[in-house]
Amino acid sequence: MRTIGVIPSRWGSTRFPGKSIYPILGRPLVCRVVEAVSRARELDEVVVATDDERIAAVVAQEGIRVVMTDPDLPSGTDRVAVAAEAGDDDIVINIQGDEPLID
Repeated sequence: MRTIGVIPSRWGSTRFPGKSIYPILGRPLVCRVVEAVSRARELDEVVVATDDERIAAVVAQEGIRVVMTDPDLPSGTDRVAVAAEAGDDDIVINIQGDEPLID
């Protein structure tokens, strides 16, 4: 059984545009989240689903798989669904992209 965690990450936050790549102690927020959830023993892979090339570039530079999504999707859950369609996974977990202290 294959389990992936998908982190939806978009540029267009109304309160804080670009927060996904804002540095937290020198590393982009989304990369901190990936680092934290990668410690979960039951996840086979962590994927970032984004609609923005800037986020994709930062994530790819860290060696994290990126799935590009349509910027017109209405929610993060829709981005997770697109990422899930791209693979052959049994379990897909939606992980919030702005929780760098997730355990």
